[in-house]
Amino acid sequence: VEKDDLRIKCDGRHLTIAASTGTSEYEEHVQLPARVDEHSASASFNNGVLEIELDRTDSSADIDLS
Repeated sequence: VEKDDLRIKCDGRHLTIAASTGTSEYEEHVQLPARVDEHSASASFNNGVLEIELDRTDSSADIDLS
């Protein structure tokens, strides 16, 4: 698979990795162990290895009580 054949999506809870070549198609859905900020994602593809980094979101937010 070449870099241009890959499609990666994340909705904060699930990561989808898809690839298609002239002869085959592949799609994998991964449930992430914790909620992530999908807008913080970065990915690299070197020597056939795909690496994706996502920042974990805080599990709860502080609420200011006035």
